[in-house]
Amino acid sequence: MSAALTVADSKRAFHGAFPHVIAPVYRRMVDELLVELHLLSRQKGFRPDSLFAVGLVQVFDGFAKGYRPQKHREALFEALCRSTGFDPADLRRQHDAAIAAMGDHEVEEVRQWIERQGEGAPAPLADALASIRRSDFHYSRLMAVGLLTLLEKARGAGSLEPQAMRQFAHELGESMGLLRDRLDKDLSLYATNLEKMAQAVELMEETVAAERRRRERQEDLSAPAEGVPSAG
Repeated sequence: MSAALTVADSKRAFHGAFPHVIAPVYRRMVDELLVELHLLSRQKGFRPDSLFAVGLVQVFDGFAKGYRPQKHREALFEALCRSTGFDPADLRRQHDAAIAAMGDHEVEEVRQWIERQGEGAPAPLADALASIRRSDFHYSRLMAVGLLTLLEKARGAGSLEPQAMRQFAHELGESMGLLRDRLDKDLSLYATNLEKMAQAVELMEETVAAERRRRERQEDLSAPAEGVPSAG
């Protein structure tokens, strides 16, 4: 993406690609991702590697869970990516390949790969480790989410408590060269916001259901009683 393009340009491109009304509960998520992707696309040291792809897809799918109409969800993801210069199909491909690769290995293997700076690791993780070691590497919070997500997909991860898994992600991220404090902050904020989003979506669905029941009751009350002729 050209460095001359502004956030406003990306927003115009997004709304042109996705000309649909977005429910208020999702607007903040969409706006924050749009701005973040725009800024990342202008960073010379940023590369959309597997950690980023997994993190972006995880964040989007997590926050867009329950999005209605459901058929618009993938179009929304594609519009966010394309309007900021990213290839949505390639990011989905990287995500799927990384998730599949992790499912074939134990959690302890991941630690060994990172300690050996990627030696023996499957391509998605090896590429991400190589990217982090670059002198012009640019960090994104989405990489922290990607790391945690990949660890959760490894065999044996299910036996770890959520807090233990996050601690493991912090340790491995630090050994990869990522700042531990930044990882902790980003993962904590992600977990908190995801919980708030789930609560907001639940409240929205309850409100919609209550309104639907209210309309149905009104329709029942206004309908002529069976066997009683209507006026006129």
